[in-house]
Amino acid sequence: MSYIDLHMHSVYSDDGEFQPKQLVDFCLDKKIKYFSITDHNCVKAIDEAKEYCKDKDIEIIPAVELDCTIDGINLHVLGYGIDYHSPIFNEIEKNIIWQEQTASPKRMKLIRELGIDFSDEVITLLSRNGVVNGDMIAEAAMQFDKNHVNPLLKPYFENGSRSDNPYVNFYWDYCAQGKPAYAEVKFISLQEAIKTIEQNGGVPILAHPGNNVKENGVLLETIIRCGIRGMEVYSSYHSQEQVLFYKEFALKHNLLLTCGSDFHGKTKPSISIGCVECESNEERIIATLIIPK
Repeated sequence: MSYIDLHMHSVYSDDGEFQPKQLVDFCLDKKIKYFSITDHNCVKAIDEAKEYCKDKDIEIIPAVELDCTIDGINLHVLGYGIDYHSPIFNEIEKNIIWQEQTASPKRMKLIRELGIDFSDEVITLLSRNGVVNGDMIAEAAMQFDKNHVNPLLKPYFENGSRSDNPYVNFYWDYCAQGKPAYAEVKFISLQEAIKTIEQNGGVPILAHPGNNVKENGVLLETIIRCGIRGMEVYSSYHSQEQVLFYKEFALKHNLLLTCGSDFHGKTKPSISIGCVECESNEERIIATLIIPK
């Protein structure tokens, strides 16, 4: 187990389950010394967690995970050490929420057209702000299909091929970019995300590249030319082969290496806080992120 975890989500992410204080307690239970709450386009959890950490042997590194795009491909960029009180982060969050609220009815309609039904009442209970994401649709659909008769849902039930993290796997299979129930949300450009992070004192890191960039060397070269300073080499999404690939790529290009579980709670039940090993590189990773740049 690692004593750092620099990627997790609270209830301030639409797909997060736990309050910031609960995340701190989970970290303490796992002997985590340094952590970051990296909510999607949102920094609201940081003050709550920071206040709760005051009398505890743990340190929070302020961070955010920004959705962005390059050449039509959606990416996630982590910003560490940011001035999270900057109004720009609230502006970005408000814009994304508005777009997601607009996209939600289309997303639900497309899922139903594919032959997957669910209860609107359950959706209302799951949605906190009018946003309905793929994870919520999966949860509602699996509750609706009590007898597990819908063949489209069988992979997500127990012992199914996609049952390790059923809700988020459903999202990746049906609602992600390029999938049949994708409802477009226009994110800021990668260049703008990097500029926003750096102008607010932060370090921009490419999140879990194995998830949406894969081992596309040409795309990775394009991404780093935009100003990315590091890569989340050690991620719960990455196989050992991918860890080796991204580690070699990062070192070749003098990029920082970071480590994070991407813990969410029920949407990714197989992922726990501190579950990602980083080859005893904790001290080097922390030094590069908490020393002022």
